[in-house]
Amino acid sequence: MQLTEDFRSLVLNNTPLLDVRATVEFKKGAFANTTNIPILTDRERELVGTMYKKQGNSAAVALAEELIKQEGKLQRVEQWKEYINANPEAYLYCFRGGQRSGISQAWLEEAGVKITRLKGGYKAFRNYLMEESLRISGEVETLIIGGRTGSGKTILLKEIPNSIDLEGLAHHRGSSFGGFVEKQPAQINFENNLAYDFIQFEEKYPNKPLIIEHESHNIGRAFIPKPVYANLMDGKLILLETPMNERVEIIFEEYIENSLASYVKRHKEEGVKLWSDAIASNIDKIKKRVGSELHKELQDILTSSLEAQLKSGDLQGYKKLIEILLVSYYDPMYDYQIEKTEIPILFRGSHSKILHFLDDARTPN
Repeated sequence: MQLTEDFRSLVLNNTPLLDVRATVEFKKGAFANTTNIPILTDRERELVGTMYKKQGNSAAVALAEELIKQEGKLQRVEQWKEYINANPEAYLYCFRGGQRSGISQAWLEEAGVKITRLKGGYKAFRNYLMEESLRISGEVETLIIGGRTGSGKTILLKEIPNSIDLEGLAHHRGSSFGGFVEKQPAQINFENNLAYDFIQFEEKYPNKPLIIEHESHNIGRAFIPKPVYANLMDGKLILLETPMNERVEIIFEEYIENSLASYVKRHKEEGVKLWSDAIASNIDKIKKRVGSELHKELQDILTSSLEAQLKSGDLQGYKKLIEILLVSYYDPMYDYQIEKTEIPILFRGSHSKILHFLDDARTPN
């Protein structure tokens, strides 16, 4: 039966993967381009696992066969065949690359379908990805884009090919108000996807520095593994400088117009309330930092802005809220962090000046 441990090729080719682990395992973490069609349900897996602990492997396999039976086997094989027909280049895996994927592969061969499985399964591929993240992050030169909140760091990053968007991978904008209506990925998925990006970056830009945005160890609920984070921050800072009026407009578009539209699209008539409740909750979270007086002012502005929005659809009142947050909360925090940073500052400038400065780094080989 065909096996592979050429994990790098899987990453570089964005190879589709068929995961036959139980759904509960898949939800904890999987790989990019993966579809879960389990050989055992969560309950069946639990029963088989208990049997394995009590009576060993042979008894566990016998129980699995009894639970699945012929009808269940045919149903599973048909589902796998349908997936493989749509993804003929796909590979197969279970947790350790042993019995579940081995049995699945054998059943498919009986049905006239060949598929290669991952040697060592999920565990081996996951270990490979974590090792590569640590290696590549330690070897690559990093240039770190910093700047005040709303300066357009992510906008700049998207114009630089040899970059990795950490906030995009974490599906969070990295601030107190940075959550999206959709949930962040599972921590394991975030780490796996980051490893994919590292490996693909190394392949595409072997002689280029890696450009990233200046982030904390945590991006929302996703966290960069500490050794990898330490490697990434062992670089040089490039500070993006943007006028206040432009920063307000950038935040207004992203956090007000786009965010509101996302909530309404997802929650329909409840969207506006859920969106404004989320902003109010985030304002409450910073109460200790800004003090009771400013906290009340922010809540009052939010209330009046929401009233104007509901009355006439006018969103402009939120710009005052944004500017006060920038001046009174985000900018002082940023100034303190830059003053204390140990990362050497290489360059400061506008969006266009930074792109010009990075011209050599931006040009692929």
